[in-house]
Amino acid sequence: MLRVAGRRLLSVSQQRSSTATTFVLSRDHTIDSPSSSPAVPRSVPSLSSFNSYHRSLIRGFASQVLTQGNEVGFASEVPATVEAVKTPNSKIVYDNHNHERYPPGDPSKRAFAYFVLSGGRFVYASVLRLLVLKLIVSMSASKDVLALASLEVDLGSIEPGTTVTVKWRGKPVFIRRRTEDDIKLANSVDLGSLRDPQEDAVRVKNPEWLVVVGVCTHLGCIPLPNAGDYGGWFCPCHGSHYDISGRIRKGPAPYNLEVPTYSFLEENKLLIG
Repeated sequence: MLRVAGRRLLSVSQQRSSTATTFVLSRDHTIDSPSSSPAVPRSVPSLSSFNSYHRSLIRGFASQVLTQGNEVGFASEVPATVEAVKTPNSKIVYDNHNHERYPPGDPSKRAFAYFVLSGGRFVYASVLRLLVLKLIVSMSASKDVLALASLEVDLGSIEPGTTVTVKWRGKPVFIRRRTEDDIKLANSVDLGSLRDPQEDAVRVKNPEWLVVVGVCTHLGCIPLPNAGDYGGWFCPCHGSHYDISGRIRKGPAPYNLEVPTYSFLEENKLLIG
C-alpha cells in the first residue's frame, strides 16, 4: 500500500515540477504589449514554498526523511518505504491518520477477547464430545442385534424324550427333554473312551434338559436329532455320531456339540444368551 502511494506521489510531484518549471520560464520573459510599454518582470514563486509542499506530501505517507539530493523539493524515484530503509532516521513516525493503534493489553478490549476465547473453547469441546458420542453409538449394537442376542423359550410344550430346534443368533439350538433312562445312559459312559472327555453334569444345569448348538464341529453341518448309533444326533455329511449328552462318539468330528450360555428364568422358561 505504501509503495502504491509512493508511486502516485512520484507522478504528482513530476507533474507539479514540470508545471512549475514552465511557469518560471514563462515569467522570466517579458511580455510585449501593443502599446510598446516597457517590459516589467513579474515575481517568481519561491523554491522554499515549493519545497515545503513536497515535504508535506512525503510526510503524510512514510516519514520526514529527505535525502540531500531531494532538498530542492523534487521527490525521489524510489518509493518512500525503500527511501526510509536506505536512510534510517529517528524521525520516522507512524501514520496515525489512516490507522488506529491500540496498545497491547488494552483493558477496554480484554473482556471481549476473553469472551471470544472462552466461546471458541466451548464450541471445540462440544464438537469433540459430539464426535466421541457418535463413535461410541456407532460401535454399539443396534436394537435388532440386541433383540437377537437373547431368546426366551417356553419349555411347557416339550414332551419328555423329544427334541425341539430353535433359532438363536442365526444358528439352530437343540433343546432336548431327557427321560430318566437318558440321564442314566449319559452318566454311565466311560470318559476314557471319549474323544473329547466331558462329564454329563458339566454340560447341563438341569439333568432333565440338554441345550446344545446344532452345528457339527467337523464342517458346520446340521446333525439330525434322535438318530445315530448312540441315540443322540447324527451328521449325514461325514457320518459323525453324538450321544444323548451331545458328545462325539464316532466319526471325524473332533469336539462335542457346543453348549451355549443359558439360564432358567422359571421352571418352564429358558433364556438363551
